[in-house]
Amino acid sequence: MIQNILCYLEESEKAYPDKPAFSDEHTRLTYKELLSLSRRIGSFLGRKTGPRRPIPVMTEKNAYTLGAFMGIVHAGCFYIYLDAGQPSERLNRILNTLQADIMIADSPSLKAAGAISFAGEILDMGMLLSLGSDAEDPLLLASIRGQAMDTDPLYGIFTSGSTGTPKGVVVGHRSVIDFMEHFTEMFHITSGDVIGNQAPFDFDVSVKDIYSTLKTGASMEIIPKRLFSIPTGLLDYLCDKKITTAIWAVSALCIITTLNGFTYRVPEHLDKVLFSGEVMPVKHLNTWRSYLPDAMFVNLYGPTEITCNCTYHVVDRDFEPGSHIPIGLPFPNEKVFLLDGDDRLITGPGICGELCVSGTALALGYYRDREKTAAAFVQNPLNQDYPETIYRTGDMAYYGEDGLLYYHARRDFQIKHMGHRIELGEIEAALETVSGVGRAVCIFLEEKNKIAAFYEGEADKKMIAAGLEHLLPRYMFPNRYVNLPALPLTKNGKVDRQALRRLYG
Repeated sequence: MIQNILCYLEESEKAYPDKPAFSDEHTRLTYKELLSLSRRIGSFLGRKTGPRRPIPVMTEKNAYTLGAFMGIVHAGCFYIYLDAGQPSERLNRILNTLQADIMIADSPSLKAAGAISFAGEILDMGMLLSLGSDAEDPLLLASIRGQAMDTDPLYGIFTSGSTGTPKGVVVGHRSVIDFMEHFTEMFHITSGDVIGNQAPFDFDVSVKDIYSTLKTGASMEIIPKRLFSIPTGLLDYLCDKKITTAIWAVSALCIITTLNGFTYRVPEHLDKVLFSGEVMPVKHLNTWRSYLPDAMFVNLYGPTEITCNCTYHVVDRDFEPGSHIPIGLPFPNEKVFLLDGDDRLITGPGICGELCVSGTALALGYYRDREKTAAAFVQNPLNQDYPETIYRTGDMAYYGEDGLLYYHARRDFQIKHMGHRIELGEIEAALETVSGVGRAVCIFLEEKNKIAAFYEGEADKKMIAAGLEHLLPRYMFPNRYVNLPALPLTKNGKVDRQALRRLYG
């Protein structure tokens, strides 16, 4: 039984020592080089700090960063990637929460981060990369490994907190192992694949890229961030690197279709497209499938707190504009169910409830925050017989007549407007059926009591109103329409609703 994620790296190194594991625009690490580098870094870190301690990493996104991650795991610790482009105030809050002994950083990132305060020791990434073979300490590494447990933390990811303080989700080895054992098999990821990494390393979509690669002996190409604003360059990269697998945020896929990228070039090696993070617009999905008719397309759903994803749906048909793509069925190692407002189980079709998850893929909780952990990771109210922790996602979903799960909306995306309870997601879905509208996002401007619609496309207000006439009651019509060349995105590739509120509210 696999108890440590390093088993994936070691087995792949035995099978494919000279094969590229992780590559970026400038660097390539073979499996042999990756294992050697990570063992040297792990030995160095193991002399600096104790096991199960957090080690933040603030470096440029490249192959060497992944070597540092594996080095941290060799030291029996867990890694947290920090994006130096984030506001220094947020970085300081994260560092204050972690109370780490050491941090790994490089000079460009420290300069970009600005006024960060860290009381521990900052280790230069360049110094770690220069460690010689004599830095490796097999006895120390064996001792650390001997004390390791599969419930030990593997990584931490900080998500937004409603109070303004980021929440550090901590995920253990067992959760990732149990997820990956099913994920790679179900979606036919093998040693023959080249995975094109889009997601930032502080976004859990990247976890699927990294550990699918290590488990199967595949290769992972880190796609330069700048290419996601240059569709022709992005398509050239996908074709030239012969990318077979894209596990991307929805907005990254929509960049190509919004700008008609496929009329320039089609990445014919791409045979697996897995998307998550937001609702995939039907128009964009249908366009992707029309250009890659033989590829597998999978809609994935799940928050960071349940280790990447808890449900999936393999797309097997085109969808009509305005229809909903299922989030599908639970992964084999997870129990997914719906609870109504009185914590009663929902089993029938068409009834919305909060989506809840239990199983080995649950995160360990929020780092150094017992209160928030206790509020989100709770006893299953349906089980009065023994302890069973569930995670309450805050997402509303329902079963279709086909028995599949469908995402409805965030609990907090429901508004009250003109005396009516309205789901903003329903307006967005209707907008995206209108001719001349690409993607659309709605926000509620509470202080003005108005619904604002932001959209891409050439349609004007009159065209949109005419298109909505037979889709929505008048009280659900947006009060304001803002046409944008492109919707603003967060660093994780999701639509940045807060930016819309700040700029146009």
